[in-house]
Amino acid sequence: MTTSAAVTEAFTERVFRSVLGAAETQAIYLGMSLGYYTALSDGESLTAAELARRTETAPRYAREWLEHQAVCGYVHVDDVSADQEERRFTLPPEHAEVLARESSLNYIAPFSQLFAATSQRLEDLVHAYRTGTGVSWEQFGTDAREGQAAANRPLFLGPLGKEYLPSIPSIEQALRAGGTVADIGCGYGWSSIGIAKAYPDATVDGIDTDIASIVKARAVAESYGVSDRVSFSATMPGPDRSAQYDLVCAFECIHDMSDPVSVLREMRRLVRPDGTVLVMDERVAHEFTAPGDEVEQLMYGYSLLCCLPDGLSHEHSVGTGTVMRPATLDKYARQAGFSGIEIYDIENDFFRFYRLVQS
Repeated sequence: MTTSAAVTEAFTERVFRSVLGAAETQAIYLGMSLGYYTALSDGESLTAAELARRTETAPRYAREWLEHQAVCGYVHVDDVSADQEERRFTLPPEHAEVLARESSLNYIAPFSQLFAATSQRLEDLVHAYRTGTGVSWEQFGTDAREGQAAANRPLFLGPLGKEYLPSIPSIEQALRAGGTVADIGCGYGWSSIGIAKAYPDATVDGIDTDIASIVKARAVAESYGVSDRVSFSATMPGPDRSAQYDLVCAFECIHDMSDPVSVLREMRRLVRPDGTVLVMDERVAHEFTAPGDEVEQLMYGYSLLCCLPDGLSHEHSVGTGTVMRPATLDKYARQAGFSGIEIYDIENDFFRFYRLVQS
């Protein structure tokens, strides 16, 4: 085989694996939406009929889904030689952690919701690419909101308040003393709630322009018993709240904004002179390189299908996209009146934490 033929064969195999991965992602979405993974998560082996009864779904579809999951290695089959109606399937606990344990940091099944949301808008995306317009967050709908929220929930309820913020002395001291927080772009509110749970004397104001997310965030705060200290609004705090917050933060949202400089300028307005402005965004490479690592590939995938189209759905957008490198954030920060950025020494595979330095 010639070198050229070998390269073609290897690339064909790579693209074919991508096709298989796309099918698996859609199957994960079905498993989440239909409650299949939840029903299997206790480790009990089930037949297709039993799974269908527990989830109130059609047995024939349940069997096809189980067999697909089995041939892909997601579930185990007790006896492959058994009659198809008698085969019993088990979800290993290690796999359940990834597919069904909502509190686990390994829970990445919600990624399927994000890609399901974008796949439903492929015609709109094609139009946007041809015309330079966009596809808004509202158009991507509930799957996008829920997928984004569920993907970040374990981090926000876990390491954010238990490890990351305590590692920053200025934040730890202020919030332990009953400080105030403005959480910009809070979505379903998991970051706001996580901070409030970690710091029982702190108060948090979550802000997001998406009304559906605000409604959900209020309900979640109520269910977690922190609604007395956590509030949510679709508008920025008014002039009376200027220079009143010990911590002003934005978690994984600055890159989505059509006008990030104006938002950073508002964050600068809200923070106390001795307070902290914290931005968490994607841990992309400092400079463009190709090929890139898996994180870079994932973030460009998000950008192609969701973040850049959402940003460009608004007039006069800067069109940042998911891949916001440190130099780009530094530029935005300086335009907003900060003197620059500093990167915190916080280890996370997907996210980087920045302090915006006040002038």
